Amino acid sequence: MTKMADNRSSVEIVEGCRLPVLRKNQEHEDEWPLAEILSVKEVSSRKLFYVHYIDFNKRLDEWVTGDRLDMKKLQFPKKEAKTPTKNGLPGSRPSSPEREVRKSLDLNLQTATAPSRGKTLPTPVQKRKVETVPLATQVPPATPVPSLPSSAEASQASVFPAVRETTTFKAREDHEQISSLTTNGTARRLIPPQPGRKRKANCGGTDEDSQDSSDGIPTAPRMTGSLVSDRSHDDIVTRMKNIECIELGRHRLKPWYFSPYPQELTALPILYLCEFCLKYLKSLKCLQRHLTKCNLRHPPGNEIYRKGTISFFEIDGRKNKTYSQNLCLLAKCFLDHKTLYYDTDPFLFYVMTEYDSKGFHIVGYFSKEKESTEDYNVACILTLPPYQRRGYGKLLIEFSYELSKVEGKTGTPEKPLSDLGLLSYRSYWSQTILEILMDLKPDNGERPQITINEISEITSVKKEDVISTLQYLNLINYYKGQYILTLSEDIVEGHERAMQKRHLRIDPKCLHFTPKDWSKRGKW
Repeated sequence: MTKMADNRSSVEIVEGCRLPVLRKNQEHEDEWPLAEILSVKEVSSRKLFYVHYIDFNKRLDEWVTGDRLDMKKLQFPKKEAKTPTKNGLPGSRPSSPEREVRKSLDLNLQTATAPSRGKTLPTPVQKRKVETVPLATQVPPATPVPSLPSSAEASQASVFPAVRETTTFKAREDHEQISSLTTNGTARRLIPPQPGRKRKANCGGTDEDSQDSSDGIPTAPRMTGSLVSDRSHDDIVTRMKNIECIELGRHRLKPWYFSPYPQELTALPILYLCEFCLKYLKSLKCLQRHLTKCNLRHPPGNEIYRKGTISFFEIDGRKNKTYSQNLCLLAKCFLDHKTLYYDTDPFLFYVMTEYDSKGFHIVGYFSKEKESTEDYNVACILTLPPYQRRGYGKLLIEFSYELSKVEGKTGTPEKPLSDLGLLSYRSYWSQTILEILMDLKPDNGERPQITINEISEITSVKKEDVISTLQYLNLINYYKGQYILTLSEDIVEGHERAMQKRHLRIDPKCLHFTPKDWSKRGKW
């Protein structure tokens, strides 16, 4: 599809315009999705346009030439509304936030200096929002579940003829958990506010890990922290990829998102990284000179797991600050929903490596807070693109839950999850829970029984994630006064096929890990 050159020359395309742009889909066929122009530049007297495809992930954003634009359907950005009137008087401009703050300060000053006549001024009380915990984040609506009956009303259910195996779990212990289920597969529970903890709001629009004060005044320096990005600070610069290519060991990586590397390095065609200390360098010659001086052949920190060629290293964000910051910079190239904190002190980093004769090569990592008031066992998690779709993502997730088992806790990843992260976690939860249900043996000829609490304790998966997974798999059914888990032939066969492909597993015997009590600041 060719566009006329005179059409393009007669209309100037500016930032904010929307129009169809030619791209190849997964089947390598031409398609014309709607895209927004984020930036325009001229290279060698030819204009290039940085486009974001509407309703597509940002990692697909790219620079395109003018011949890929459909000028016939060009939409110009909407003009901003005229200056509104104030108090019905035309021409009077609205007051700015600064003027409003100054006015309120003056009023407060006048109130404070006025005689109180023996009465004490009331102290304003800060209010916290009630936190909600979604049970099925981004999960399609499940089959409606009726309210849970009391255990006295529950009766034994008969086996459905169309199913191969039916597992029944007791309802009495989980009354509080199940009774909060709603028909769309989500639930709410109240969480008492944690004193002294302030967390950044996530970009998903929920309040699950935010405790906002009503006055908006910045809080004191945090001792723990969320890595969830605050989209209120997004600008046109951070919406665009700034690194063209990264060379890491024997791999060359094309970044998906913006990462705040030094400005002078963003113009380079290739950014070189030492694959052992992750130091960034501007040229191959600088990298070669650095390698003669770099003594590392593995990530700094303690090796806490090794089986075959796979190893895990535990890295303290305070003791190895430079490495942790370089790791965050690299990870930000492939994580859009997380922000970068140069203060890595509150975090531990667990780096997975693959060993060969040259050393331990980074495959992926996850980070976690030293202290988490929300039972998060993962803050950020990433498998580098060359190692994706090979089972390493599930291995990272499985390792995070093995650590939780040793700590004697249940855990959950920090929300919101990326699209790829959600798929990986949903798949891991499904396989882990189905593995337990299929291993249950009948008791005295009766159908086996298990509770949500027992599943959570065995797997260290948080109860909310267990329930959301059962709903996603559509296993929960209400029959003759009690809840039963129905495993159909298709689910069982699909699970068996998936487990045959899953060759990489964590061996708990190879884990050498002793949890620390991070509540004592001396341990930091």
